[in-house]
Amino acid sequence: MEVSETSRRILASLLEAKTGQQLAMNRRWRIETALASIMRERGYDSIDQLVSRLVARADVGLQDAVIEALLNNETYFFRDKLPFDLLMAGPVKRLEKERASRKKLSIWCAGCSSGQEAYSLAMSFADEKLRWAGWQIEIVGTDLSKSAIARAKAGTYSQFEVQRGLPVMQMIRYFDELGGGDWRVSEALRKQVRFEARNIIDMPPAPGRFDIVLCRNLLLYFSQDMRRLAFNRLAEAIAPDGALMLGAGETVMGQTDRFVSDAECRGLYIPTAQAQAKSRVA
Repeated sequence: MEVSETSRRILASLLEAKTGQQLAMNRRWRIETALASIMRERGYDSIDQLVSRLVARADVGLQDAVIEALLNNETYFFRDKLPFDLLMAGPVKRLEKERASRKKLSIWCAGCSSGQEAYSLAMSFADEKLRWAGWQIEIVGTDLSKSAIARAKAGTYSQFEVQRGLPVMQMIRYFDELGGGDWRVSEALRKQVRFEARNIIDMPPAPGRFDIVLCRNLLLYFSQDMRRLAFNRLAEAIAPDGALMLGAGETVMGQTDRFVSDAECRGLYIPTAQAQAKSRVA
C-alpha cells in the first residue's frame, strides 16, 4: 500500500508531539502494519485517507487510536537475562544492606509495556522468599500506552508470550493456566506490582523516590532534547544512592550530566552526586 511522504511526516510529527518518541526513517515501514487494524475497523481505504480524517479531526478517538498503534510495545519476560542477574547481584545486594533497617525497596519500571519486565522482577524477588521475608518490595510499572497497561494489570498472556524468555519452573510456579492457550500471572504476584498509564516526561509516579529505576529500550526513540528531559525526570525520581538500568543500546554518555556509569557494576548507572560522594570517600 502506497503512503505519501506527507502522511508519513504528519504521523511522525503527531507521535513525537504527543509522546516524545520519534518515528525514525528506519521505523516508518511499521506504519502500514501498525495502522492496518484501525483502517479495517473504520473502513478507510488508504493511510492517506486515514491521515486526512486525522488532520480534519473528523473521527472521534482516531488520534488516540493511531498513537497507541504506533507505539512500540515489544517486550518479553526476562528480556536479555543478563541485566536482571547484574541488577540482583549488584545494586539490589548493596541496597539490601543499606535498607536493612526499614526493609523496603521501591522499583520503577518506566516504559514497561504490557508488564513482563515488572513481573520478571517480582519473580526474581519471589524466588528468594526467605531472604526477603519481612520486606516490602514495591514495584511500579508505567507506560504511555493505556492498552498495554490494561494488559499488564490483567496479567494474562498467550502461551507464546509466557514461554518467550520464561523458564519452565517459573511458568509453573507463578502462572495459572486459563485454557484456550492463555496463562495468567498468579494473584499473589499481581498484588506485588502496581501499573499506571503515565508518560515518562511527566511527573514520576509515587513514591517519587525510587531505589532502582529501569528504563530500557525507550529513550533510543527520543530526540536529544526529549531524551535530556527524560533523564531529568529519572534523576528527580531516583534515590541519591539508587541505580538506573538502561537498554543495551542506550547510554548516558553525551546525553545527560545527571548520571554516570557505575564503576562497581558495569552496564548500570548512578546519580552523579553519588559517584562524587564515593570519589571523596575513596
